[in-house]
Parts: sequence; C-alpha cells; structure tokens
Amino acid sequence: MTINFVLASASPARRRLLQSVGINPLVCVSHFDESQIQLTDPIALVETLAQRKAEVVLNQVNDSLVLGCDSVLVVNGEIHGKPRDPAEAFTRWQQMRGGRGKLYTGHALIDQSQYRQVVRCGITEVYFGRVSDAQIQAYIATGEPLVCAGGFALEGKGSAFIDKIDGCHSNVIGLSLPLLRSMLAELSYDLTSHW
Repeated sequence: MTINFVLASASPARRRLLQSVGINPLVCVSHFDESQIQLTDPIALVETLAQRKAEVVLNQVNDSLVLGCDSVLVVNGEIHGKPRDPAEAFTRWQQMRGGRGKLYTGHALIDQSQYRQVVRCGITEVYFGRVSDAQIQAYIATGEPLVCAGGFALEGKGSAFIDKIDGCHSNVIGLSLPLLRSMLAELSYDLTSHW
C-alpha cells in the first residue's frame, strides 16, 4: 500500500536519504519556531520538535504520511544544535576534537488516514578526530558546519574529521532509515512498496 509521503524539513540530506530508499517525498517546510521548546532531556527535546514540525505541516496536506525530524548533538552533557556563528563553531570543535558525543535524532511519523502517529528517537555515538586549529578553521570556512546540528556533516567534508561512529550511520545525517522502516511497519506500511 502506498500513500503520499511528506517530509516536514528543508534538509536536502534528509530528502536524499529518503530518495536513496525509493521514497520521493513532497517537501513541505514547517517553519516551526524551535525556540518555543525548552527541554533539557535530549530525547524529549528532539521527539517534541520532530512532532511539532510534523503537526504544523499536517494542515497543509491531505491523505499523507508526514515525517518530522530534528537532531541535536550532546557532548559532555551539553546539548548543541547548529552553531550560531563561526566563532561558536570553532570553540565547539576545539572542545569536541579527540572526544565523543551522542547524536540524537527525533522522528515523528503521522498518518492522516489512520489518525495515528509514531514518535521515536535514534541515538548514535560519534567519535571525533584530533584535528588541528587550522583544519577546524578551514572546515568552518566551507560553511558546512554552520548549517548542521552539532557543527558537522557526516555526509560532507566533516566526514574526514570523524574517526568512527557506533550506531546508525543515517541517523547522524538526520534520519535513521532502519528506524523509519520500523515506524512505517508500526503503521502497517511497507518501505519496499515505494520501489
């Protein structure tokens, strides 16, 4: 059984991930004001943000599955979203290098036809390489870390600075494909029906 699939995100990486498994989503950006949600638990934070983003988009589409996502990086107990500016990105990378953090991605999948939803969080541990200040500055100059949760893109230039990950690779990019497969199954959909 197939149904319209809507991605409530402007992220090109999330769209590419969906396309890689045969889902060509309609992109409908929620423009939800994330500052409205002030939670200190990373799982509750990303799940709530993902759900709110999906709910905003529900009013703009009909008979669809709507997927909202949100990611944060936690390092030393501190939650990080996108860096505000190059200076923050530089300081953050100085703190992260040689260490590790956990990337949390909230997923909210809402099925309009069944009036049902599934909300889950994927967690992946990320090990950062020991990079020099000059390498950090060169990376920030590309602009890539300024548009990514945690200040790095695993699918981009930032991959050279990640020594390893423990957990789902696509979760770090912004959408866990195995988790999405199981969420679809909970709502009685088969991922392969899009092939």
